[in-house]
Amino acid sequence: MVKEIERAGIPVVHMCTVTPISMTVGANRIIPAIAIPHPLGNPALTPADEKKLRRRLVEKALKALTTEVDGQTIFKD
Repeated sequence: MVKEIERAGIPVVHMCTVTPISMTVGANRIIPAIAIPHPLGNPALTPADEKKLRRRLVEKALKALTTEVDGQTIFKD
């Protein structure tokens, strides 16, 4: 589905804890997530720290959406 959305001209960011899966499905903009049971959060953190973590992930995704890529790219910290 990622490839079809990109083919329509809409950039997509795939956030995944196992980045080889993103590579297999053909995602062009890949962001490694936190952990398999909690890909976009960490329940061990305080609410304030988890909010910071989630904000950092969203900001990274927005940056990836506006970045031109030529093929598959993993956006790391």
